[in-house]
Amino acid sequence: MRNRSILILLFAIIGALAACSKSEAPPAPAATAAAPAMDPQAAKALDLYRTLRQEKSWELAAPIGEEIVAKYPGSAAAKEVQETLADATAQAKEIVARRRLERLWIYQSSKESGGEQSTASIYSSDADESVRVRLILRRHSAWGESAYLFGSGKGFECRGTCTLSARFDDKPAKLKAYLPPTGEPAMFINDDKALVARLAGTRKLSIDVTEKGKGPRTLVFEVGGFDAAKYLPLSKSAKKK
Repeated sequence: MRNRSILILLFAIIGALAACSKSEAPPAPAATAAAPAMDPQAAKALDLYRTLRQEKSWELAAPIGEEIVAKYPGSAAAKEVQETLADATAQAKEIVARRRLERLWIYQSSKESGGEQSTASIYSSDADESVRVRLILRRHSAWGESAYLFGSGKGFECRGTCTLSARFDDKPAKLKAYLPPTGEPAMFINDDKALVARLAGTRKLSIDVTEKGKGPRTLVFEVGGFDAAKYLPLSKSAKKK
């Protein structure tokens, strides 16, 4: 009987320990905290930034990206923008620079002296507008094609056919030139077609000239925005005149 009582007591203790272990089981790990929701305004700006990048509207995308980074520092939106902002900014600057160069050129097509004429012209980049000189490319149905410098003063020094030192960016060149017999303050460049052909790959054209009563100086033309398609060829009917 005694042994039986001991067994009953032992089973009771084991049962109690089992019940205790179940009740004291460690709690399940807490669920991972959800990431904070993105600010609605930041999300809207980020969507716009993504769209503008996809459309390659760099000059619009860059300032929006800069605003996101400045206004929402450390946010998920700012981190995403920072991965592409440097490229967007560089693209935007390139577009602005190219458009500035394109606006330096003036293209005109009209009737002139009884003929059809197409011109493309650009001013030298002197700070003083009163001393600027124009480089003019001209196609005329009666006079043919020509390229010349046109100033506002007394013109240029050149006896017969003179040679001008020039640079197409960093590539030196010699340009043959002559003065018009009509006496206007201009100087014509002999091989105008070669000049036009070289403009396509040039950002800056420098030409050394000597102006009457003023002495020598270097004319600098930022020609990088030249668009040959806008320097219109003459129509076939005009060429036959």
